[in-house]
Amino acid sequence: MALSVGDTAPAFTVKDTNGNTVSLSDYAGKTVVLYFYPKDDTPGCTKQACSFRDATEQYQGKDIVVLGVSKDDQGSHQQFAQKYNLNFPLLADTDGSLIKAYDVDGGGYAKRVTYVIDGTGKIIHVDASVNTGSHASDVLAAIGM
Repeated sequence: MALSVGDTAPAFTVKDTNGNTVSLSDYAGKTVVLYFYPKDDTPGCTKQACSFRDATEQYQGKDIVVLGVSKDDQGSHQQFAQKYNLNFPLLADTDGSLIKAYDVDGGGYAKRVTYVIDGTGKIIHVDASVNTGSHASDVLAAIGM
């Protein structure tokens, strides 16, 4: 069942780029941009990740956390993050449980969908038509920041 604006975001606990355990509840009180993407180091996914990296100044001081999610493992995420100097965590959803919970299963990979979750855990924006080059700015505009 697809998730919509107003739904409670499914809780999760997974490992990030550096092997740290990350849960949605860690970010209570903050806005979370949870973006799903198919695969590390592919052209569209790289453009999307770099759009968030390049928008760091736009995001600073707004209490927003950016988290990228794919089925790639921690090692792949580390290489991808280092290669492109990514300055936000990538979550390793190797078993696909997060992808399934957020209904973005593309048949073995994550569909390119972004959820913006408010500080209370409610979904406030869903973007299933991502422009990879301008995505970070598009998200801010969509949530009025």
